[in-house]
Amino acid sequence: MDFETVMRELEALGKERTKKMYISNGAHEPVFGVATGAMKPIAKKIKINQSLAEELYATGNYDAMYFAGIIADPKAMTESDYDRWMDAAYFYMLSDYVVAVTLSESDIAQEVADKWIASGDELRMSAGWSCYCWLLGNRKDHEFSETKISNMLDLVKNTIHDSPERTKSAMNNFLYTVGTSFMPMHEKAVDTTKEVGLVEVKREKKKSSYLNAYESIQKEVDKGRIGFKRKYVRC
Repeated sequence: MDFETVMRELEALGKERTKKMYISNGAHEPVFGVATGAMKPIAKKIKINQSLAEELYATGNYDAMYFAGIIADPKAMTESDYDRWMDAAYFYMLSDYVVAVTLSESDIAQEVADKWIASGDELRMSAGWSCYCWLLGNRKDHEFSETKISNMLDLVKNTIHDSPERTKSAMNNFLYTVGTSFMPMHEKAVDTTKEVGLVEVKREKKKSSYLNAYESIQKEVDKGRIGFKRKYVRC
């Protein structure tokens, strides 16, 4: 299946209602409004195709960029490839759900995510923290340094309230993910969420949202889901 065919198929799957929802979250034209589940049959036909993924990602079309993440070959991408994708990720649904997800299936995930977290750039930081959420929710605990994750919890505690808005949201999700999916630091994550308390995320032209990682972790504790790992990261 070539580039033109994929673009035609994606356009045919677009729905006005979905498009409006994406735009309300920060997407801008060009965008078709394809539900992510509707992309699965096309993805099954193509499987992995890095060169096609690059063509689609370069369009600037939100749906094509999202689909590029599904068919990309994470291990074939270099750090500069991920940086290039990140440069084009203009809002959080691309940075956190396309680039960070693709990065999380690569062998260089932690080192690239660490640089992004330290970058001071809102969406890079958000993608870096999100990448760790995808990693911790999927890979075995022994693949991570407990000291490193502990230090990251301290970093969140000390900086979350002064961080950019999207970064706050990803950091809060990191607290939740460590608390639910990384057993060695469960207790520390819970203690950290108590110290952090409510996190206010301001949104343009909308009311602020308030995030409470402590309550979210407790819900998982009550369901007996601590230690939960996803089998797959990408859909």
